[in-house]
Amino acid sequence: MSFVVARRGFLAALSLAALASSAALAHGPSRQKVTETIEIAAPAEKVWAIVGNFQDLSWLPPVAKTEGTGDNTPDKATRHITLKNGGEIDELLTKYDAKDFSLAYRIEKVDVKILPVNNYSSTITVKPQGDKSVVEWRGAFYRGFPNNDPPPELSDEAALKAVGDLYKAGLVSLKAKVEGK
Repeated sequence: MSFVVARRGFLAALSLAALASSAALAHGPSRQKVTETIEIAAPAEKVWAIVGNFQDLSWLPPVAKTEGTGDNTPDKATRHITLKNGGEIDELLTKYDAKDFSLAYRIEKVDVKILPVNNYSSTITVKPQGDKSVVEWRGAFYRGFPNNDPPPELSDEAALKAVGDLYKAGLVSLKAKVEGK
């Protein structure tokens, strides 16, 4: 192999390495995930009777009211949530399985000042555990600021905290409602 061919190969490899490292530095936000669970002293059917109604979020503490259409029909059921602080969120039901006590939805519209996320989707599942249930609420989303160097209130950490706090408070409230406490 001649020196010129070897040199060209080396320069090509060096160029590719430089491109790869600059692409890594330019990478935007990563999809974040939160999962919270709680055990509830009630059969899954009793818990699902509350959670499985997509049009009713009265068990979620920050919610003032929920208005919806489409019953529990995936890709047709919507809900408009008005929060106690005046914020509003629009959501679409994407999956619904009453037999397996599971539903999935995504946020269609939210002000990142209310919930600092983008491209948010979530699943709530009620798992029977004898005469008890375990409710799992998991979500995936991007932070509220889509570019590099987000302000603190729209960072990955802010999004993870906001969603995690919402899930924890919601599950504690659901448990209290179902168990009658």
